[in-house]
Amino acid sequence: MMERLMKFAALGVAWIAWGCGSGNTAASDDAETEEEIVEQNLLYGIPADDYRIEHGEIAPGETMGRILNRYGVGAATVDRLDRAAKTDFPLDGIRAGNPYTVFIHEDSLNTPHLDYLVYERNASQYVVFGLHSVDSVSVTLGEKPVSVRRQKKQATIDSSLWGAIMREQMPYALAAELEEIYQWSIDFFGIQKGDAFTVVYDERIIDTTAVGIGRVWGAKFTHAGKDYYAIPFRQNNRIQYWDVNGGSLRKQLLKAPLKYSRISSRFSNARLHPIYKVYRPHHGVDYAAPKGTPVRAVADGVVTFKGWGGGGGNTLKIKHPGNMMSGYLHLSRFAKGIAQGSRVSQGQLIGYVGSTGASTGPHLDFRLWRNGKPIDPLKAPSEPAEPIAAQNRAAFEFVRDRIVAELDGEVSDSLRITQLDSIRIGQ
Repeated sequence: MMERLMKFAALGVAWIAWGCGSGNTAASDDAETEEEIVEQNLLYGIPADDYRIEHGEIAPGETMGRILNRYGVGAATVDRLDRAAKTDFPLDGIRAGNPYTVFIHEDSLNTPHLDYLVYERNASQYVVFGLHSVDSVSVTLGEKPVSVRRQKKQATIDSSLWGAIMREQMPYALAAELEEIYQWSIDFFGIQKGDAFTVVYDERIIDTTAVGIGRVWGAKFTHAGKDYYAIPFRQNNRIQYWDVNGGSLRKQLLKAPLKYSRISSRFSNARLHPIYKVYRPHHGVDYAAPKGTPVRAVADGVVTFKGWGGGGGNTLKIKHPGNMMSGYLHLSRFAKGIAQGSRVSQGQLIGYVGSTGASTGPHLDFRLWRNGKPIDPLKAPSEPAEPIAAQNRAAFEFVRDRIVAELDGEVSDSLRITQLDSIRIGQ
């Protein structure tokens, strides 16, 4: 039984058992034995028709031992199961609110016996606790099969990307994916009512429940009347997103170093200082945001200054390629591991919004310098990363044309791009 359960639990789906039919032994040498296919009703790899099944949910403060005791499992067996489960999944790892299923059989005297308890760790993973006898227990990890359904969704923005995602009942993870893809091209805190997007993606399904998303196969974001396409393509052993001309969507600088509420002050050569009440240059952009909002490096670089910057409070400065320098002022604190001389990567957490120094409220004063001269962060040109290589141009255009056709209309299954390795032109 144990060997059989291990095989079923690994699959987590209905298995087909093959049996031999009765052949005609007097037939010719070419006659083959008929095979009868019997489909069993399996649940977590266990033949469900052999048991009475009950479902439950872990209550707050409930232990596995208490649940097992309710089904007549003694303390000695619980202790043996606890020792057997130490490596794969300790019994104290169960969490309130997670579901479980019990499999009960009745003996010849109609006495119920618990054979299996299955605990669901999350939407896809589960643990089968087998209670075969007082002296024989087992713990088997299983995973439900995940199917993929290709989706194409569209939405028009009223207030925010997240609002549009929720209104159209799309997966929440899609908003994070689009922000990740377009973070160098679109300031999502500056999007306008009437902006729109279309996206093609894989939706992951377990049973009949959507549990997340897979690859985004393409997107078109219309912002301020301009279309921004995102086309996935593999180059240098890495899948990235590109515009329709083969330019990388990844740029030298992020559009903004944080998720902010609003821009409270812009780049100016003569701004009335809110504290000192005199006109003086403000060579930065103030992003108003709650205290503790994460701040991220806008580009790869090296930390050249970390410390107290006078009126700028807690300050970081990072030197980037191309004689660029970025500054982050009024931080409440620095991220762990950030020190002068540290190398940081684009998008890495470097600090948190605060109101240190000469500040009237929590915000980030973000600054940029090129060749030592201050430039307006909102107008800073940002060169793209390496474009599509000449030897990859034909393959890229093959992928691009089919992705754009799917985004802008309907295409047959045969024309859809479903993999990005071994693209063959004219396939």
